[in-house]
Amino acid sequence: MNIHFTGIGGIGASALAKYYLSQGHNVSGSDLSSSEITEELKKSGAKIFIGKHAALNLPAGTKKSVYTAAASFTNPELREAQKRKIKISSYAEAVGELTKKYKTITISGAHGKSTTTALIALILREGYCDPTVIVGTKIKEFGNSNFRKGYGPYLVLEADEWNKSFLNYHPYLAVVTNIDAEHLDTYKTIEAVEETFTEYLSKVPRDGAIIVNADDPRLKKIAGKFGKKVTWYSTYDREAEFIRRIIRIPGEHNVSNALAALKTARLLGIHEPNIMRIFSCFNGCWRRFELKGYINGAYLFNDYGHHPREIKATINAARSRFPFRRIWCVYQPHQRQRLSYLWDDFITAFDHADRVCLLPVYDAAGRETISAKKKINSSRLAKELIFRGKDARHFFSLKKAREFITAEARTGDIILVMGAGDIYKLI
Repeated sequence: MNIHFTGIGGIGASALAKYYLSQGHNVSGSDLSSSEITEELKKSGAKIFIGKHAALNLPAGTKKSVYTAAASFTNPELREAQKRKIKISSYAEAVGELTKKYKTITISGAHGKSTTTALIALILREGYCDPTVIVGTKIKEFGNSNFRKGYGPYLVLEADEWNKSFLNYHPYLAVVTNIDAEHLDTYKTIEAVEETFTEYLSKVPRDGAIIVNADDPRLKKIAGKFGKKVTWYSTYDREAEFIRRIIRIPGEHNVSNALAALKTARLLGIHEPNIMRIFSCFNGCWRRFELKGYINGAYLFNDYGHHPREIKATINAARSRFPFRRIWCVYQPHQRQRLSYLWDDFITAFDHADRVCLLPVYDAAGRETISAKKKINSSRLAKELIFRGKDARHFFSLKKAREFITAEARTGDIILVMGAGDIYKLI
């Protein structure tokens, strides 16, 4: 079957495209710009179109059209698919169909999804369960891929709540790391987030299970409604101290992520030595506190974190791992809407950094509104941080930030380059 993706370069869509390729289907796809992900897909056999979307991008004989949520139905490729009467599915709908074919383990939550998904997937592989995996990052142990083809009964899936995507899925085991005021462009209020997570957890069947973080008060309130179906984990569990001693990835948030993986693995009957072996050797995911190199003797880390809570957690993890070092946070806000909704949280997110460098807001395609663009920017955030006494500044380009960092970085500094946009190019 020929399958076409509109927006194939996304981390989720590209993983699904790899799944279809692994099943012997012909895959094509378009994206506005080239990336290492689109290049990898091209090498794997997908036909890739870069640039403005066009009806001509759909190959003859296409039987299915998959689009990312950022695409609108005025998109010429979707209009062409409608004209040809091709079956059209959103990414979430297509993955939802896939979840029916497996005993699906979904990992959701505002923070920690990718790391927890990676840990669970690696533990299942180590425990001879041979899972199929779709994850929102690249995992070194899977050949630096966001997809793994397995032959066992399990699909391990990172389940995103943006646009209520995860309501399309059919989880056998549902792992939830936390609930936070995130994706408010979709939900508007935290109460709406809680209601949607309740609806999501109600999809778990009678013979399934819910694994949730007891340290999160919102989650504790919601999951408590599901009674004996729920397995709780907490950083106050007796196993937590042992995990703190052996885990290689830094931060208390990663201890929590590991506990989620531990509880999930136990429910599946995986032996403890296999579980602990993964904790002791896993070095983290792509763009999650990832050491990329050195500049003037300073350590240069790449991190995907873009929510205030993630920024705090990453800075605190760096502070714990490298005490007495000067910690930089070089940050590119992701969406003005997020910056606007969580403004007060952003102002305090950098409190434990010694130096803050801000870049212009990254506008995610199809997810910003005109009113949001007028409201708020990085320059204003820098001024607020300076008012709080922080060593903060704003740069209008990656080039200017690079020049400043190159001139100012010194031996022993820890430089965290953070954001979900294109700030990775700074590395």
